[in-house]
Amino acid sequence: MAFMDAWVVDQPGPIDNHPLLRLQRDDPVPGPGQVRVKISCCGVCRTDLHLAEGDLPPKRPRVTPGHEVVGVVDAVGADARRFMIGDRVGVAWLGKTDGSCRFCRQGRENLCLHPTFTGWDVDGGYAAACLVDESFAYRLPDGLADETAAPLLCAGIIGYRALQRAAVPDGGRLGIYGFGGSAHLTAQIALAQGLRVHVLTRGEPNQALARELGVDSVGGPSDPPPEPLDGAILFAPAGELVPVALRALDRGGTLAMAGIWSSDIPTLNYDETLFQERQLVSVTANTRDDGETFLALAARLGVRATTVPYPMADANRALIDLKHGRFGGAAVLHV
Repeated sequence: MAFMDAWVVDQPGPIDNHPLLRLQRDDPVPGPGQVRVKISCCGVCRTDLHLAEGDLPPKRPRVTPGHEVVGVVDAVGADARRFMIGDRVGVAWLGKTDGSCRFCRQGRENLCLHPTFTGWDVDGGYAAACLVDESFAYRLPDGLADETAAPLLCAGIIGYRALQRAAVPDGGRLGIYGFGGSAHLTAQIALAQGLRVHVLTRGEPNQALARELGVDSVGGPSDPPPEPLDGAILFAPAGELVPVALRALDRGGTLAMAGIWSSDIPTLNYDETLFQERQLVSVTANTRDDGETFLALAARLGVRATTVPYPMADANRALIDLKHGRFGGAAVLHV
């Protein structure tokens, strides 16, 4: 039996206390319909931070986080025919659905009643290899380096779905609250589509990146944007910003919350935040169609992730730096 290095969530707690533990595990063996991916790199998502700190309770002991995985297929299970050994693939957050519940039958598999999530239910990409159901893996566009492809697999896909949920009309005004790995990709799509983009975020690295990308304005998270918004996306896991963002909307505007976790939302004043047909919606995972559509769109529009590389040995440090806002863009671990 061969072994590999992997990080696991040992005892969830404050990230500054290094809750991830590095150990050796048996190389995973693909089952029917699965492929094994030899990992080259894995993006660092805020969801990984929520898992490490216990905001998202681990689904099982010592799970390996990571769901922005890029690598090559190096083993296939029985009945797996979609990929060949040597194919480059991506592994994302949605790892499997039951395919038969009422939501799957309606084409809304992101709301599946019995989903499996990579790096939460099953071991993910903070390791040398992982398994994936072949029908939930993505072929990656040619010409896209592994490091810049990794954040597209969650940050990019979820940001794209959040942009659709925000329902900004053609030529409209979009507000983005928080500007990390997902938001800086979403902003590129929005700008390419002709939207006016206003970024409201803390941290000089994030504000500088927003300016570099050419958004229409940059301000602090509690600042009013320079014009009423047709739609907004809240990427920061800060419930206290919900009433702030709702008040910034024009009549009929929509605020989409893009995170898997948020701190509590304060009491909303109906007249100030929701009246005049303002809407508050959430984003729950993504469908495979979202992923395929976004990856094709990102390749066509030249969307590029701003990345900060870390060696896999520094997974705890990458999450600490994410928590404290020490970089703009997205961190990527290299095996």
